[in-house]
Amino acid sequence: MKSGIHPEYHRIIAKCACGNEVEVGTVNEEIKVEICSACHPFFTGKQKLVDTAGRVEKFLKKYGRTLEK
Repeated sequence: MKSGIHPEYHRIIAKCACGNEVEVGTVNEEIKVEICSACHPFFTGKQKLVDTAGRVEKFLKKYGRTLEK
């Protein structure tokens, strides 16, 4: 590797808005995030899935006559 062209590498604590802290290696001096794996609904299991069953049928019932040729 050439000397003098690479940025400084730091071991820092990345802080989330929920209070979770994670040690990471980066070239940044500080990292603050709004959401992390500890508070994200997908990873915590609190995500609400929208039931999309029946939407196509509802659309075809409403607009089906205009789609047929």
